Amino acid sequence: MVTRSPFVNRIIFYSLLTMTVVTTVFPFLVMLSSSFKTSEDQLTIPPQLIPQHITWEHFRDVLDPDVFPFLLYFKNSLTVSLITAGLSILIGTLGAYSFARLQYKGRSVIQKMVLIIYMFSGVLLVVPLFQMVAKVDLYDTKISLIVTYLVLTLPVSLYMLGNYFRTIPEALEEAALLDGLNRFQVIYKVVLPLSTPAIVTVFIYVFMIAWNEYMFASVFITSEENMTLPLGLSKLFFTKHYIWGRMMAASLLTALPIVALFMLLEKYIAGGLTVGGVKE
Repeated sequence: MVTRSPFVNRIIFYSLLTMTVVTTVFPFLVMLSSSFKTSEDQLTIPPQLIPQHITWEHFRDVLDPDVFPFLLYFKNSLTVSLITAGLSILIGTLGAYSFARLQYKGRSVIQKMVLIIYMFSGVLLVVPLFQMVAKVDLYDTKISLIVTYLVLTLPVSLYMLGNYFRTIPEALEEAALLDGLNRFQVIYKVVLPLSTPAIVTVFIYVFMIAWNEYMFASVFITSEENMTLPLGLSKLFFTKHYIWGRMMAASLLTALPIVALFMLLEKYIAGGLTVGGVKE
């Protein structure tokens, strides 16, 4: 067996890391560059990554309601994403805690069924969900998207939170129960503060799914007043106002909330908070 020196291993590692970073970041650099290029610079051959003439025209156009009602779509996306993420945390916390700590008949079966549901592709759920939404008269409403995104994300939320809750020493909860707290108080005062990394991770995950989802939104939403940003970008692509600069500017503004959310909450994601919580 041939063994490589540590120096060669480092070269291979950093080469692969560089390739990964370049392939990941390069599309965003192109989007950023195109959003500041003039319409003439978009067509230069060979293409240039650095704009020759910087313009803010595309951003002004995107924020012009007569060209692209960005603020309306932004408000709809933000409303749907925040409510979905909040409900997913609320329902997921209670459900995951019951899976991790409580003993009751059928718990294992229910837990397995939740994971089996996640195995089905979202495409398979379009027709049944559409029929349900139409029957309860929720078609073309933001509520239909919230319910749909909960169905899509709740299995992962339950799985991630449940696994994290199992890492919390049960002695902490038992001590709280002996002090007179009930189960809900234990969850609120003990489990949730120790589960901040998992809760933040699940919140970001659900928020991203709801923010970027297009397929279900395109089926359930028809009126412009309820459209989310992915639908709005698709609509802009097929209008007379479509040019590359505007599309890239709108895409950049759409991506910024996700980037900002991750940067604000990044410190809560890394590491657990229960180390040293109980002395052996």
